[in-house]
Amino acid sequence: MTSLQLILLDHAAALVGAAAWFGAGAAVAVRRVRLGRWLTGTAAVVVALRVLTVMLLAGRGWWFVQEKVLLGLPLVSVAALAALTIAGPRLRRARREGSPVALASSVIALLTAGFAALAAFAVTFLAGYPLRWSTALLTISGVGACALVTARVLAPHLQPVSAASDGDRRPDARPGLSRRRFLTVAGGAAVVTVGGAGAGLSLLPGPAVASGGGPAPLSTATVPVSRLRGAAGPAPGGVVRRAALSAGTAKVRLASGRQVDAWTYNGRLPGPAIVATAGDVVEVTLSNVDIDHGVTVHWHGYDVACGEDGVPGLTQPAVLPGEDFVYRFRADQVGTYWYHTHQDSHDGVPRGLYGTLVVHPRDTQPETGDAAGTTAAAPLDLTLPLHTFGGALLIGDEDGPTERSVAPGARVRLRFVNTDSEAHHLALVGSTFHVASVDGRDLNRPDEVEDVAVRLPAGGRHDLVLTMPDAPVAVRVDNDGGGGLRLLPPGVSAAAALHAETDTGGWPDLDLLHYGQPSTPPFDPAEADRHFSLVLDRGLAMVDGRPAFAQTVNGKGHPSIPDQVVAEGDLVRFTVVNRSLETHPWHLHGHAVLVLSRDGVRSSGSPLWVDTFDVRPGEVWEVAFRATNPGVWMNHCHNLPHAHQGMMLRLAYDGFAPVSATGHPGH
Repeated sequence: MTSLQLILLDHAAALVGAAAWFGAGAAVAVRRVRLGRWLTGTAAVVVALRVLTVMLLAGRGWWFVQEKVLLGLPLVSVAALAALTIAGPRLRRARREGSPVALASSVIALLTAGFAALAAFAVTFLAGYPLRWSTALLTISGVGACALVTARVLAPHLQPVSAASDGDRRPDARPGLSRRRFLTVAGGAAVVTVGGAGAGLSLLPGPAVASGGGPAPLSTATVPVSRLRGAAGPAPGGVVRRAALSAGTAKVRLASGRQVDAWTYNGRLPGPAIVATAGDVVEVTLSNVDIDHGVTVHWHGYDVACGEDGVPGLTQPAVLPGEDFVYRFRADQVGTYWYHTHQDSHDGVPRGLYGTLVVHPRDTQPETGDAAGTTAAAPLDLTLPLHTFGGALLIGDEDGPTERSVAPGARVRLRFVNTDSEAHHLALVGSTFHVASVDGRDLNRPDEVEDVAVRLPAGGRHDLVLTMPDAPVAVRVDNDGGGGLRLLPPGVSAAAALHAETDTGGWPDLDLLHYGQPSTPPFDPAEADRHFSLVLDRGLAMVDGRPAFAQTVNGKGHPSIPDQVVAEGDLVRFTVVNRSLETHPWHLHGHAVLVLSRDGVRSSGSPLWVDTFDVRPGEVWEVAFRATNPGVWMNHCHNLPHAHQGMMLRLAYDGFAPVSATGHPGH
């Protein structure tokens, strides 16, 4: 059973248990004793089941069970034991419907067990990891308050009845009322005391930075990252490649004929393709025509100097209407990358502020096709950004490629770039292929595969390479035959490509952690200088100074999440845990990370260097990197609405500080 299945089972058991306790209390209150006995027994069984699910989840990691082991299960168990002790004997003695039973104490005990079960679930769902003293005290106080209110409201209406007659009801004697009044006052005082302590602890400030268990202390930041700018000139043989990006609103007509209102670079979707050769200097002038909240250009996956990273409020001011900003860096990383705005990115990227960046090696000629999409025996190199606009998937540019004529034997490289916030699945029908590179980094001796799907995380890039056969090949995205691409041998029509309509929905995903041939990594991960754990979840947290049901990291939302502070040269290791029910494509700026393991299973294929990796519900990833690119870097979920909702923090090198500027990192 997967971690996600165990999480769902535990959630379901918690809710069923709460419902059973509440149902038992309600049944006893209306003298449905037999139903009350059955529901009480069911609730007790569910408590035992939860002990089992928590034990199984504990085997997947302490992150998944901390609040259950330290608070949830003890709270539920104590309340359940009290309910069984108080109500159990009375329910067993009541052999038939309508038999006399001490209603008040039984109903209150059963309902209190329900409050405890519901509170334990709420802690998991709303607070999550890590469990704090404030959360525990407030939860216990809340359950106690609910029990007191229940007793105050229900007790006068649920007086014990005499054994002689169901209808012969007599109020408790005066001493009993005095005792209840005393217990109410004492219980209220305890609830207020415990709740006040929890509220007070919740107001204490948390840590400002996280050093990750490495060498400490670290010094105070002194150098603004705006001083960390790109190379002055190209490498020998390189040139300066200049481009101008003008950000503004535009009406764009898609291949379907539909006209859409978009935010664009240079009035097109996507923005201009930037192509360079290794050693060139890329110089891009960004100007803002009419994007009110400002724009930037972030070079996704490209390890530029920090001052070129395009994060407003961190590396530069947002570029407001009428302003401009010049980015300059040397293209030393070969591969497939992309660029997009990092100001209001959850809004600006979906509306069209994105484009592609491809850097070719200097010692080979780029694989190209002509403008008409035809080749002779020459290789074909296509860059295909995937972008969902208004519910429709756009592949490539606004015209959308549908067919390409390719000579048999030609080498075809398809560079897929996922600009969306959700993963896409790629499938090639009619040919074997191999995944040549992931996130711009070549794989070591990748294997030829067929009849498999390739999962492309949000923000990620995969280069698929095939040798064109003498029959049609269909490129399908998310099993959509109508919206894909067909590669056709000369003289073959699309109508003849019937096999291209193959259903690929059931094809297995290619597991890139066990693909290609292994080689020796450049460092020993066991010797990490700093180790950070990132527990991803949903919960109540402050986001930008406002309370929200946030996307959280270690129980907090941006900007309250402590910085991860490292020193230049450190070997840094991340454990990334997903407690939530959503996928989080994790993206660190300025660095590629080496994937070490997923769910405790070590990577056994080609070393997998990525800048964006999908952490699916219940998964635990281990990654590592060498800190060799000084600055202050965003580290966030690349489901951009999740980042906007709080799931982002900063990796800060010792001695460096963000710029003081307008704009907001990531949104």
